[in-house]
Amino acid sequence: MDTPDDSKAELPTAFQEHLGSVADFYARHNRDLSPAQKAVEKISYFLGSPSYVVGNLVFVVLWIAWNLAAPELGFDQWDEPPFFWLQGLIALNAFVISTTVLIRQNRMSTLASQHSHLDLQVNLLAEEKNSKIIRMLEELRRDLPNVRNRADPEAEELSKPTDTETVLSIIENTAEQLNCERK
Repeated sequence: MDTPDDSKAELPTAFQEHLGSVADFYARHNRDLSPAQKAVEKISYFLGSPSYVVGNLVFVVLWIAWNLAAPELGFDQWDEPPFFWLQGLIALNAFVISTTVLIRQNRMSTLASQHSHLDLQVNLLAEEKNSKIIRMLEELRRDLPNVRNRADPEAEELSKPTDTETVLSIIENTAEQLNCERK
């Protein structure tokens, strides 16, 4: 059976370097978390677990069962129906869960924004490289004496670098038009 280190050794060196860069990015991001954010992260993982949901359901059922059966067993009820204190605990629980989820989502949103910015930069660089490769291949094709020289309008078009300002402008205009149509 392969260990993770064995399978990593089979990857090309350049890919291993990229994996290292991504791992460093996440490590740096986690290292820069404040103690309060780390605590919220731990709490949100716990609050989002199936065992927490099951625990809550068991607690509610036991609370209701105890408070309905207590008078029959000769004990005092903590909370008479309609279970005012239970409703308060559930509301407090909902507040804590929603707040921790929102805090975590804000951090994940920031991380996702950084990812999409990196994706955009990498894609623009890849597009630039592809255009350069096409230009070089076309030059090579024209310069080789044993290759028939022919016009290739598609290759000519693809060899031109993309004007990112124009593309961004088109995207912004399209988004504005969509927003106007929705109103």
